[in-house]
Amino acid sequence: MERHLDSKERFTDYVEDYVRYRPSYPAALLDQLLLVCGLAAGSVAADIGAGTGKFTRLLLERGLTVYAVEPNNAMRAAAREALSSFGGFRSVAAPAERTTLPDTSADVVTAAQAFHWFDRNAFRDECRRILRPGGRVALVWNRRDGSAPVMRDYEEIIQAHHDDRPNRTMRDMGPDSYGPFFAGGYETHTVLSDQWMDCEGLVGRALSSSYAPRPGHPQHEPLQAALRALFDRYQEDGKIRFQYRSELIAGEV
Repeated sequence: MERHLDSKERFTDYVEDYVRYRPSYPAALLDQLLLVCGLAAGSVAADIGAGTGKFTRLLLERGLTVYAVEPNNAMRAAAREALSSFGGFRSVAAPAERTTLPDTSADVVTAAQAFHWFDRNAFRDECRRILRPGGRVALVWNRRDGSAPVMRDYEEIIQAHHDDRPNRTMRDMGPDSYGPFFAGGYETHTVLSDQWMDCEGLVGRALSSSYAPRPGHPQHEPLQAALRALFDRYQEDGKIRFQYRSELIAGEV
């Protein structure tokens, strides 16, 4: 396996778009997470690859103490700015495979939109080290629902106008990828959710992705033009609807 590509620094130029345009996660998914992982207010979570803190915030709002582990300086700074008012927030500068957290210090390990960037074997070893007995790992993704015509057309645009760097995406993540990560099986929960965006939001949502071409790349302007055309084709009262399948995969390692 190639060594993380450039994942630890890759999102530095994407932080503003990520903060403004990426969707959060449905409350029902958090309800399932707390239920299947046996969590309550006061439980300790290690949120790995926490990024700008979108999922971290939801855990904090449920009363958990959260170690937000993130190696990228710019994303970690955005999380600190957004979440420092929460008494349970702890910011940790470290990669997923070497979190620096104490042994048996977490009741749950979470990874939202991040597992596909990790060295899975090293991350599993780290989870085993930092989890308390009976603790679980919860992998979370917002996956675009490809059954909707607008989502299929969006996917075609992204495939036609992405940059040319090597990349890993959540599309590669299925049971063959995460199944062997869990020791005694896992359970999956899916919640449907929507994101409504204006044209600026649609463009920003696309530009927040790791494979989006940045200014100066020959595909940057064509991507935006194609997205504006997509918006005009599908918008309803000045908004376009994105449909997601929010997934929780949880089990022991």
